[in-house]
Amino acid sequence: MAEADIAYVATAGAAGLALALSAWAARMRAKLAVRNTALEAALAAADVDRAERDGALAAFEDVRLALTPGGRTVRLGAPATWDAIVRDLTSHDAPAGDPGLVVLDAVRGVAGPRLDALMDRGESFDAVLEGAGGAWTVEGRSSAGAAWLRLSRLGLVGTAAESGLGLLADAWPAPTWVTDSAGRLAWANRAWLAEMKVESVEVAREKGLSFDRGADAIVAEAGRLHQPQEGFRWTTGGGRRRAWRIVAEPAPGGAGAVLAFALDMTEAEETRDTLRRHVEAHDETLNHLADAVAIFGPSKRLAFHNTAFQTLFSIDPAWLDERPTHAELLDKLRQRRLLPEVIDYAGWKAKELDFYGSTHASPDDSWSLPDGRTLRVVRQPHPLGGMLLLLSDITDELKLRSRFNAQLQVQMATLDKLNDAVAVFGSDGRIRLHNEAFEAFWGVSGDQLRAAGDFDAISALCQATLPDPSLWLGLKARVADPDPESRVPISGEGRTADGRIASWQTRPLPDGATLVAFSDVTARRELEQALAAKAAALEESTALKREFVGSVSYELRTPLTTIVGYSELLEIQGDLPERSRQHAGAIRIAASQLASSIDDVLDMAQIDAGEMELTLGDVRVCDLLDTAADKVRARIEGRGATLTVTCPTNLKPIRADAQRVGQMLDHLLDNATRAVAEEGVVTLTAEAGPAEVRIRVEDTGRGIPYHLQAHVFDRFVRRERGGPGVGLALVKALVELHGGWAEVESEPGKGAAFILHLPLEAESAAAPPELRLG
Repeated sequence: MAEADIAYVATAGAAGLALALSAWAARMRAKLAVRNTALEAALAAADVDRAERDGALAAFEDVRLALTPGGRTVRLGAPATWDAIVRDLTSHDAPAGDPGLVVLDAVRGVAGPRLDALMDRGESFDAVLEGAGGAWTVEGRSSAGAAWLRLSRLGLVGTAAESGLGLLADAWPAPTWVTDSAGRLAWANRAWLAEMKVESVEVAREKGLSFDRGADAIVAEAGRLHQPQEGFRWTTGGGRRRAWRIVAEPAPGGAGAVLAFALDMTEAEETRDTLRRHVEAHDETLNHLADAVAIFGPSKRLAFHNTAFQTLFSIDPAWLDERPTHAELLDKLRQRRLLPEVIDYAGWKAKELDFYGSTHASPDDSWSLPDGRTLRVVRQPHPLGGMLLLLSDITDELKLRSRFNAQLQVQMATLDKLNDAVAVFGSDGRIRLHNEAFEAFWGVSGDQLRAAGDFDAISALCQATLPDPSLWLGLKARVADPDPESRVPISGEGRTADGRIASWQTRPLPDGATLVAFSDVTARRELEQALAAKAAALEESTALKREFVGSVSYELRTPLTTIVGYSELLEIQGDLPERSRQHAGAIRIAASQLASSIDDVLDMAQIDAGEMELTLGDVRVCDLLDTAADKVRARIEGRGATLTVTCPTNLKPIRADAQRVGQMLDHLLDNATRAVAEEGVVTLTAEAGPAEVRIRVEDTGRGIPYHLQAHVFDRFVRRERGGPGVGLALVKALVELHGGWAEVESEPGKGAAFILHLPLEAESAAAPPELRLG
C-alpha cells in the first residue's frame, strides 16, 4: 500500500476514534449529570434527616456519645444540653475541656468496669451521674461496633411533682419514696417526711436517714433484680410498735430507680395477733376438755383435733398432722376396728359424710365399738364451714347409770321391806319417794300421795291420824327451809288418834332432800316399861344380895375367929395327944381357908358394887415376889416340888396397890401349889415390857383341859383344880382394876401358866386422884 493510502487510512482511523471518544464522553457526562443530581438529592435528604434528628435530640434533654474502636468520640445532642452536662460535672474554677472527654471521665468514675465491659464485649449497663444541678442517667449500649452512651436527666421527681400523679403521691397517706440506682434517697412524700420527722428530702439526705434497714434491703433487692419485691417489717417509734408492708417496684425507664411504699399494717397485724391468740386459747381450751373434738373444714379435711381425740383412738399424731380427709379417717378407724360393726360400710360411710350438707345439728348418736366401749357422737355445722365432731366415751357413764338404776331399785325394794314409814321430800317440798309402809301407817293410797304432791297437802292427809299441828309445822320447817341451821336431824314422839305411839325423825340428805321416817313404837315402849320395872327389881335384889352377903359373911367371920383361936390353943397344949393336936391343926387350917373364901366373896361383892378403891404407891415387884414365895415355899417343898423365883435386878417400881397385887399372887401361887405334883416345879417370874410388867406363875402340874380354859376366870364355876370359888375370878377383877389384864396358857398334862399384865402406871377409876407435882 502506498504511503498516501496509509496516511489516508490513518487519518480516517483517527477521525473515527475521535468521533467515538466524543460520543463516549457525551454519554459519560450524561451519566455523571444524573448521578450528581441523585447525589445532590440524597445529600439534601441526609441534611433534612440530620436536621430532624438534631431537632429530636434537641427537643429532649439528653445527649449521646459514641466511642469508636479507633478511640475517636462522636457527640450527638443539643449544644445547650452538652453545656449543662459539662457545667454539672465540672467545678466552676476548672478549665473547660472537650465535653465528650468530660462525660467519659465522669462515667468511668462511677462505672469504670462496666464501661470497659461495654467497649470490649458490648455488655450493656445503666448508671447514674450525680451533678451539681441534678442527677443524670447513663445508659450504655453497643451498636455497629461502637459503644454508645446516652445521658438524660433523672426527671422522675420533677415530672411527678409537677403532675397530678406527683400531687397524688405526695398526698398519699402511706410513706412513699424513690431511690436512685445507687440506693440513695431521690424523693419522698409528706407521709415519709412526717414519719422520719424531717422537713425536706434534702435534710433527710444530709442526715442519711432511711425508713428502715430491712426496708432498704428490700428496695435494694428490687433494684438489683429489676423485679418487684415485698416484705414485712416492724418498727418502733412514738412509744409504740408498728407493722409495715414494704412494696418495692423498679421504676420503668428510671435507670435503676426504685419506687417504695410502706403500707401501715399495724391494725391488721394486731387484729391478726388477737385472732391468733383467741384461736390458740380456743385450741388450748379444747385440749383441756375430756371429750374428743375434731373439726373438719369445708374441704372435709381435718382442721383441728384436741388431745382427747388422739387419745380416744390412739392415732399417731404425725398422721393427724397431715390433715387427712374425713373419709380417710373413717377408713383408718375401720381398719383398726374402732368403728361400729355394720354390714354396709360404704352406705354407712356415705350417710356419715352427708352431714356436711346439713344446716342444723344432728341428733346425738351412739357408737358401740368392738372393744366394748360406747361413744356418744354429736355432729353440728361449724360456723366457718365444715363440721364439728364431738365424741365422748360414755362407757363408764352407762355402767354407772345401770348401777345407779339397780341401786335405786334395790333401795326402793329395801324401803318397801322396812316396817318404818319412810318418805323423802325434795328441797321444793314435793314428795320424791315413799315406801309401802308409809301408805299403811297413814291409811292413804299411793294415788292420793301422788295427787297431793307437796308437803302441805300430804300433811293434811296425815293429820287425820296424828292431829298435832305443831309437829307438822316443825317438820315443814325442816323440809322446806334452806337454812343449814334448820336442816338438822330432829326426832320426837306423839300419840295417834287410835292410841298408838308414833316415833318420828328427820335426816337431811346430801342433795338438799329430807328423809322423814315414822314408826309404831307402842310395843317397844311397853317393853321398855316392863324392862325398867324388872331392872328396878333386879337392882333391889342385888342390893339385898349384897346386904345378905355382907351380913352372912360377918356372922360367919365371928365364929370362925373363935374356932381358929381355940384350935391354936389346943395345938399348943402340952398334954394333948398328938392325934388330937393334928385334928386341932386341921380345924385351924379349914377355918382359915373358910375365912379366906369369905374375904374373897366380900371383895368380889365390893368390886361388883363399884365400892373398892385402890391405894396406889410405888411397888417393888421383886419384893412382892419374894414375900409371896415365902408364904407358900414350905407347902410346895412339902409336896416334894421346887419353887423358883426370877426377877430382874433393874426392874423399876410400878404404880399399883401392893396389897391387891400381893393378894393376886397369893391366889395364883395357891392354885399352883394345889396343882403341882412331886418333883414338880413352880416358877414365879417378872419381866419388863415397854409399858407394862408381866408377872408369870407357872407350874408343871396336870394342866387345864381345853374346854375349860375359856371359863377358868369365871366365878362360882366348878373346876377340876381348886374346887368351887372366886379366887381366879378375883384375880381377873383386881388386875383389871389396875388397868391391866390376865391370861392363861395351858396344855393338858404339861402344866399351866397364869400371866398378869400390870401397867407401869395404874389407870383405873377405882384409884382416887393423886397429887402430882412438877
